[in-house]
Amino acid sequence: MTIIFEAWSYKVTLLELVSALTSLIAVYLGARGVRIVWPWWILSSALYGIFFLQVELFASALLQLIFIAAAIWGIFGWKATGVEPRSMTWVERVLWILALVVIWTASAPILGEVGAAASWPDSFLLVSSAIAQILMVLQRNETWILWIIIDTFGTWHYFRQNLYFTSLLYSIFTVIAIYGLLRWQSRSRWPSH
Repeated sequence: MTIIFEAWSYKVTLLELVSALTSLIAVYLGARGVRIVWPWWILSSALYGIFFLQVELFASALLQLIFIAAAIWGIFGWKATGVEPRSMTWVERVLWILALVVIWTASAPILGEVGAAASWPDSFLLVSSAIAQILMVLQRNETWILWIIIDTFGTWHYFRQNLYFTSLLYSIFTVIAIYGLLRWQSRSRWPSH
């Protein structure tokens, strides 16, 4: 692994740096609601998938495959003009939250058995990020509320795993998610019920 620089006694590899930069671009473009987000998401997810495998965060690595699949879906699901967001109904919100909790509690023990470095936090990031990504492809405003929670949690989780550079990246993602929420809400259609 090629070390580019050291920050806070943490060696940042070329792979982690390039993964972080492409992820920043992807998240910012997603917040803007432009269709070009999806190729960037594919690239950043492929790079981060390799990185997370190297540091044995298996759920985070698996999540990158989900991101790639969602990005391919997004390429075909979003109009060339970009996002046309809307807010979910209360029933939709309850169903998505229920799905998150059920899948999270079912997947954490499985990750523990395959040797994941942090099965419960990694499982939460896996499941909640997969759901947030689906909601993003479906152009729902609530994706950004979930991303704010995920990115705040990811900042703590990756810091605890001594992945300081990725932790810093997630803190920046939190700010971008707040921007994304405000931008999407300003362009939003409201549900008919």
